[in-house]
Amino acid sequence: MSGWPCPQALLFDLDGTLVDTAPDLARATNALRAHHGLEALPYPTIRAQVSNGGSALVQLALGLEREHAEHDQARQYLLDRYSEGVAVESEVFPPLRELLERWVSAGRPWGIVTNKPRAYAEPLVLALGLEPDVLLCADDLPVRKPDPAPLQEAARRLAVAPGDCWYIGDHQRDVQAAHAAGMLAVAVGYGYMDSADDHRRWAADLCLDSAADLVRELTVDELSS
Repeated sequence: MSGWPCPQALLFDLDGTLVDTAPDLARATNALRAHHGLEALPYPTIRAQVSNGGSALVQLALGLEREHAEHDQARQYLLDRYSEGVAVESEVFPPLRELLERWVSAGRPWGIVTNKPRAYAEPLVLALGLEPDVLLCADDLPVRKPDPAPLQEAARRLAVAPGDCWYIGDHQRDVQAAHAAGMLAVAVGYGYMDSADDHRRWAADLCLDSAADLVRELTVDELSS
């Protein structure tokens, strides 16, 4: 155990932290490649870029920078293919569903703050049977992570002080947003990072290597206290 007190509320990043969405995003990315007559990329190559969003996947798939005249059209094609099946292979990282069941049974709130647009995040959450007390998406506020405003708004809607929340994510911007919001920043190392990245270098308050480690940080005894 880390010694941190059990939070009053849990807030999660979505892709690569709460839900393994990489298989469905990889399928959409390779559909874009196929549309341009290119062979499929290896799954691990795509997985490492998922947290960086659709534009990063377009750049990976076709080498088109954001400023390229064809980038936006390619991005829309990728997103259209993704929207056709946002939860075909995606799943909650297995230990976390049980954690959330215990968390809810203990009467504690939880939520999701993601840079994923609502058009894709909401159907995914519904398809997986998740029922967060708050869901804040990329287009719900004028700013997105690493700006702290979405995290602060989530805490406000949960009626929990930011200092009593943990924000859990798999990207350095998640740690930056959590610190700026006054929350405990939890960096997880099982998400979508390339080989050069290391969650232990992000100056998080708590670094965890696996979803099982997160479950161990929040024990049954703590939840019943």
